[in-house]
Amino acid sequence: MQTGFRLNLNPVKEPLGFVKVVEWLTAVFAFGTCGGYTGTNVLSIFCDGGGNETLSATFNYPFRLNQVLLVENNTTLCNRTVSETHLVGDSSSSVEFFVAVAVLAFLYAMVALLVYLGYMHVYRDSDFGPMLDFVVTAAFALLWLVCSSAWARGLQAMKDATSTAGIDLTLALCKERDVKCEVTEYASMRSLNISVVFGYVNLIIWAGNAWFVYKETRWHSQKVNAQHAAGRGPAPAPF
Repeated sequence: MQTGFRLNLNPVKEPLGFVKVVEWLTAVFAFGTCGGYTGTNVLSIFCDGGGNETLSATFNYPFRLNQVLLVENNTTLCNRTVSETHLVGDSSSSVEFFVAVAVLAFLYAMVALLVYLGYMHVYRDSDFGPMLDFVVTAAFALLWLVCSSAWARGLQAMKDATSTAGIDLTLALCKERDVKCEVTEYASMRSLNISVVFGYVNLIIWAGNAWFVYKETRWHSQKVNAQHAAGRGPAPAPF
């Protein structure tokens, strides 16, 4: 059996290869829409005496909010001295897990495409290749489910922490009766919402692709052969 590289574009025209191209693209969109994000929320503080104060909180990937400074130490707001205050929360673990899965999925899809396009004759003549491909594809489907759910929860926690209600609980000044705090300008988190959507889209695509990869394994061929043998029934007894 020849094992050298042989360029063949036909696998891309089949579901097995075409879906891998889609997986490659959706993985790029998944980590591209949340990595490198930067946003700023503007907090307006309305004092009882009529004066207003404005604070801004800028947060970015990987969203360690507890390191984002909201108020510097000994800052005077509404005629009160306010101590150093940071935002509350840390969504770094969930978003970094999400990005790691997306990058690994991107790399695996690229390697799988290289195998399909140049070594499909080796891939289909061996048992190991299709079985490994199936196990890895199924594992990525599970990882997409876990990381997308974790990032969805982390994103919601970040939205809560940077909302008016969240900052009211964070900044002691906002709890005073004669002081009202309100987030008057929110950072657009559309790209972060899209990243979560792409996470679940990847889950569906990788889970569906597992079936096409499974059909290349000997597990599927053995099952089909067994069904054909059962359909033919026992051989007739000789006269």
